[in-house]
Amino acid sequence: MEARPINDVSYEAYLQEEKLMGSQCGRCGARFLPPRPICTECHGPEMDWAEVEGKGKLASFTCIAVGPPSMKAEGFDRDNPYCLGVVELDGGERVVARILGVDARNPDSIRIGTPLCVKILHRGEGEQVRAVLAFEPLVQEESR
Repeated sequence: MEARPINDVSYEAYLQEEKLMGSQCGRCGARFLPPRPICTECHGPEMDWAEVEGKGKLASFTCIAVGPPSMKAEGFDRDNPYCLGVVELDGGERVVARILGVDARNPDSIRIGTPLCVKILHRGEGEQVRAVLAFEPLVQEESR
């Protein structure tokens, strides 16, 4: 893997490549998503990129009816809210991301602890395409 600086630009580039990458401290082993250039556990600067397994569970959420212009452009508004949540990944990292496949019009139907898997969205066209981190409910195989 090529050496990239641990910053937002590199993180976004990895998302564009469909890779969920965080940082890991070479001193204490703490992992972070989004990545951090300095460990907040031991304050060490020995951070390296680490690929993150994209499975976890919903830790908290909110449904948003009045969002930023980018969400309005996607059709979200008072009549069509979207869900944003904190996902606790299986490796212990926590990340804020869009939650897909839930009914944001009916927040009571959304359950904390729902198993989720990563889904990287690509929005825009041409050179304006940007990657957006999202998660969706993990499809459980039906027992036979």
